[in-house]
Amino acid sequence: MPESPAPSVATCLWFQTDPEPAAEFYAGLLPGSSWSVPNREMLPDGSLGAAFMAEVVLQGQRLILMNGGPQFKLTPAASIQVHVETQAEIDRLWSALLEGGSENRCGWLTDRWGVSWQIIPRALPRLLALPDRAAAGRAMQAMMGMVKLDIAALEAAAAQKV
Repeated sequence: MPESPAPSVATCLWFQTDPEPAAEFYAGLLPGSSWSVPNREMLPDGSLGAAFMAEVVLQGQRLILMNGGPQFKLTPAASIQVHVETQAEIDRLWSALLEGGSENRCGWLTDRWGVSWQIIPRALPRLLALPDRAAAGRAMQAMMGMVKLDIAALEAAAAQKV
């Protein structure tokens, strides 16, 4: 008897409308990402309507975007973290995702579809784990006062002599 395939895991996000535009947009944000629409609703005239589900693979992380209707809303209780190397990448992603969305604190924003994102520089975990706990604390305090994270300001806060 052939073995059944191993289970697979994906995060499913509940959208209130057609998720296809979001899927295409998200896949365009990060290199090595893709999207697809496995099915669409059939309209009474036999034509295809909105996507019921869309699949996005963001650099290997699989997301299912479901057109679930207005019963539930997305919240910042679940977010997508993107770790980047440079301030230019932070700025690019922040600008693209913020269009039609809203800023939050500490590198968080909500996009126009209600999905929460954290745009995090790779420097942040390194700074927060510094053996000099006072320097790490200064980096944390600097982060807490920011909306979009600023790598140079985080590094300057950690390096500040007291």
